[in-house]
Amino acid sequence: MTDAGERPLVNYHTHTWRCLHAEGTEEEYVRRAIDMGFSVLGFADHTPWPYESGYVSGMRMRLDQLRGYLDTVRALGERYADRIKIPVGLECEAFPQYMGWLSELKASSLDYVILGNHYDGRDDADHDAFSDGGGFYFGQCGEPAHVRRYAERTIAGMRTGLFDYVAHPDLYCHLYPRFDAECAAAAKDICAAAKALDIPLEYNLLGVQYHAREAGLGRLGYPCPRFWEIAAGQGCKAIIGFDAHRPEALERRDDYDRALAFLTGLGLEVLPFLDKPGLR
Repeated sequence: MTDAGERPLVNYHTHTWRCLHAEGTEEEYVRRAIDMGFSVLGFADHTPWPYESGYVSGMRMRLDQLRGYLDTVRALGERYADRIKIPVGLECEAFPQYMGWLSELKASSLDYVILGNHYDGRDDADHDAFSDGGGFYFGQCGEPAHVRRYAERTIAGMRTGLFDYVAHPDLYCHLYPRFDAECAAAAKDICAAAKALDIPLEYNLLGVQYHAREAGLGRLGYPCPRFWEIAAGQGCKAIIGFDAHRPEALERRDDYDRALAFLTGLGLEVLPFLDKPGLR
């Protein structure tokens, strides 16, 4: 395996202001990535959904903003083509009722799609501050039933064949109090599916900030080392994602190097890039 100094520096997990919780222009991200020596900067903002109920999300772009997002990233890809590759994708849940819509969108307009299993979405009006379209937020798993549901929905998403990798697969650990038998079973099931389907799992650098804080409060946080030990035992492939919500997040090379050392130390294969046309 190559060390951090020999690897191309890439990131496929970059957000934009359209998701309502990120900062900076797309070009500011691109310029920062070039300054830091990235060879690939992929944008994968939170997908809009064609909500049948008319629900308006507070954490993703509106559907009428999608074309502007695609056009902006494509234009930057052309403008900076001699300095960096800029593919365009989306970070999406696997809401069953919208998988046909997503499949068509990917075929026509996207280079890749990330499975970010944030919400167990129900398209209805019964939502609260921690839900999107009425679904439970998996970053707040606090009991075994939540963990089981997260694993079920993540595996179902992988099996659609639409997703190129799984973002923060250990999100369910974020506020969970201990790595119990249910957590271990979820990790084994997710990792077994990822191995069988040959889908990489993302070690999420934004979560690194959460992990230290939550561990101090008696919660697991993510990335969760026990999850990644199981991933290594299952022979999974990993990819490191910056999950950048502001341009300066791309400066966190020390976190990247520590993540690479940790994962390779476990014996995991850490992909230097997504090996498909347009992504390397």
